[in-house]
Amino acid sequence: MDTDQTIKDEVASIGFAIREDIYTNEEIDKLLQAIAEADSSSLTFRKTNDLFAIRQFFKEIPHAVELVFNDRLRHLIAACFGKDYFVVKSIYFDKPELSNWFVAYHQDLTISVKEKIDTTGYGPWTIKQNQFAVQPPLEILQDNFTVRIHLDNTDDKNGALKIIPQSHLKNIYRPETIDWTVEKEEICPVKKGGIMFMKPLLLHASGRTTNNEKRRVLHIEFSRNILPNHLMWSEYQSIPY
Repeated sequence: MDTDQTIKDEVASIGFAIREDIYTNEEIDKLLQAIAEADSSSLTFRKTNDLFAIRQFFKEIPHAVELVFNDRLRHLIAACFGKDYFVVKSIYFDKPELSNWFVAYHQDLTISVKEKIDTTGYGPWTIKQNQFAVQPPLEILQDNFTVRIHLDNTDDKNGALKIIPQSHLKNIYRPETIDWTVEKEEICPVKKGGIMFMKPLLLHASGRTTNNEKRRVLHIEFSRNILPNHLMWSEYQSIPY
């Protein structure tokens, strides 16, 4: 079976797939340089002792689009998902060496939109850092996918994702109802320059950093859905094929 078909099948059946060597060290360095040179005074930047994050990443650093969508990533997305998808959310996370925060098990149940417009099937609504988020109908979440680009070697000691395989097939799955006599946790280490495809409904978590190593990740969400009732994605970035 060819590699592209394997990735497509893994994402569909277990909720994620990992592919190494999508970016060279030189490509990673160029991306990190672009991040370092960005204007951090914007409201979309968040910096604390435990976290540095850039929301709406491609809006803040537009020239990063050509750095992120190299030939290898474009080919994989087209081969595994088709050419109808576009970016609807982009966030850069920098988990510093001494960070002690963790993320409990959850599904990514909301999408980011430009403004709140009450719409049948959409809700509840939240707002965070001037960004509206809403839970859409289940079929949108089932159709979307995420790419996590790893800018550092990541393992269980510096916050690699922990996931529950096939949990994306169970629709809304509340973490407090996880039956650990049935479910099995899997850790997803990814090397620098590698990526992880995942489905939004896959239950996932992240542990504290214990090895004094950074964990920098670019998290990009994709959809091919046009929203109803004049709702608009807060971000829209086509893939430069």
